Amino acid sequence: MPHHSVRRTARLRRLVASAAAPALLALLVLIPAPPAGAYPPDLPAKAVAQAELDALTVRAEGASAPYDRDLFPHWITVDGCTTRETVLRRDGDGVEVGSDCYPTAGSWYSEYDGETRTSPADIAIDHVVPLAEAWRSGADGWTTDRRRDFANDLTGPQLIAVTAEVNSSKSDKDPAEWVPPLASKRCAYAKMWIHTKARWDLAVDSAEKSALQPLLDGCSY
Repeated sequence: MPHHSVRRTARLRRLVASAAAPALLALLVLIPAPPAGAYPPDLPAKAVAQAELDALTVRAEGASAPYDRDLFPHWITVDGCTTRETVLRRDGDGVEVGSDCYPTAGSWYSEYDGETRTSPADIAIDHVVPLAEAWRSGADGWTTDRRRDFANDLTGPQLIAVTAEVNSSKSDKDPAEWVPPLASKRCAYAKMWIHTKARWDLAVDSAEKSALQPLLDGCSY
């Protein structure tokens, strides 16, 4: 190709790029970035969660002894980091940690209430299926080692970073008594709850199962 054609082509490309840039910038301004956030691992598809819900044992809650939180040892330390610190790092955005694994910077989007916090002190690590709920649903017959594994489960969708306020409002309630304030998060919450109970072979009571079904019905996938 002649040199003048090459120069003319290059000028045209620059003109197109400069003309397109404002339009592209305007488009980026008009489309808001989604908030940072992440669900725990192993979130099942709707069909999988439905099959698991159908297979769960239904029985009234009860336990052979009174519940004590110390029966579920946590947070354990693995490779220098506690389970809490690991979830803070996993679920946060732009998280930086010190030599002791504790976050020194970052932000956390709470999937339950849509709030964002920038201090790890304002974030709680929620047991999706609360420890007391697990105790009443079959964990009273587990060994201490199994209860420890449940309380520190990083493999399934059992631990999630949320605001301390919403975690406190949830407490040890099941889905018949509490669901996330954000309606858009209730599908994922039901999936997490069902999958955790299925993975750990925990029972559901009739009210709990009845509450979970419409939440799952609201899932699109």
